[in-house]
Amino acid sequence: MGTQLGEQLTTAGSQVAALRRNPSQLPSTFTRLAVDLLQPTPDTLPEVDAMVVTLAPTMQDPAGGNGYLVALQHLAQAMPSIPARVVFVSSTRVFEGQTAPRPLAEEDSVAPASQRGETLVAGEHLAVKLFGAHIMRPAGIYGPGREMLIRKVFGQKPVQYERQTNRIHQTDLVRALYAMITLDEPPKVVHASDQAPGALLGDVVKYIATRLKVPPPPALEPSNSGGRILSGDRLSTLVGALTYPTYREGYDSIIDAREP
Repeated sequence: MGTQLGEQLTTAGSQVAALRRNPSQLPSTFTRLAVDLLQPTPDTLPEVDAMVVTLAPTMQDPAGGNGYLVALQHLAQAMPSIPARVVFVSSTRVFEGQTAPRPLAEEDSVAPASQRGETLVAGEHLAVKLFGAHIMRPAGIYGPGREMLIRKVFGQKPVQYERQTNRIHQTDLVRALYAMITLDEPPKVVHASDQAPGALLGDVVKYIATRLKVPPPPALEPSNSGGRILSGDRLSTLVGALTYPTYREGYDSIIDAREP
């Protein structure tokens, strides 16, 4: 995701610096920086106009702290100044405890129900405190290389047919991040969710199975009708028509690319 965004920025004429523990696989058009944010960064990082922060909430701090938050603090300490625009990529998992039957919008209160959900919420708060960050909350990200449901269909792994799901194709997420760092006044919080909010997982896997010409996977028992519906209206206002407005167009593209 970050690499795809960086490539779009370099194509548009921007200079891109990218941080990774091992940056050797990053494009040579980037300024590649070997940085482990779980450790204090000895050198000051480059001054930049905009910054996108993508961290894994499962990061483990060897010192015993919350790696997600420690990484953010080390990043802030290493920056020579706060960039004019910072976008922090969180997740719609911050709503995992929400039970509202209506689509959830950006103004709705978060409701974490697990340690990971609470970590994500804490990360959002810290990113706003340290950087004045804008928050991007992707729903389930899918696309080339992110093909978990296709593997489940091929492997006939049981799935929860009645679960409400939300997703965003990686291409549209990158478009949204590009808009967030280049527009003059982007929203402070955006849900990256496509125009098929709350799609039943059973409908999605049956569609994939039909396209792959294989039987749909079995339904997981007992049936559970959990999940949430997320509004993608603000995302549509931000980027206009999505490249992949629903899972149908998105999986069509992935499956067509797999076929000889």
